[in-house]
Amino acid sequence: MVFDTLKEFAMAALGAQEMVRNFVEDLVKKGELSESQGMKMVKEWSEKLGKTGSEFSSNLSETISSVLEKMNLAKKDDIEKLTKKVNSLSARVSALEGTKNTDDEKH
Repeated sequence: MVFDTLKEFAMAALGAQEMVRNFVEDLVKKGELSESQGMKMVKEWSEKLGKTGSEFSSNLSETISSVLEKMNLAKKDDIEKLTKKVNSLSARVSALEGTKNTDDEKH
């Protein structure tokens, strides 16, 4: 879901850059801009789009982190600790069951 949104945004940004290039190329062909002015304009707009993309990505990451924190989901570390604890307790139960079976056989 999140990655799809980022992918769509990246594709839109690439599309916007292409539109800027085409627009500037048309202005250069019509003589309304010199080639150097056109290159400068494309560079400036590309930088602005890049900054916007970085800001969007940063804001999206912060929002996702905030939502996940509010959901109070278990983290990978928490799950690993619980898995170790369950394995330890399972081993103890198995050992106790083995002892119980041995005691039952004696009686």
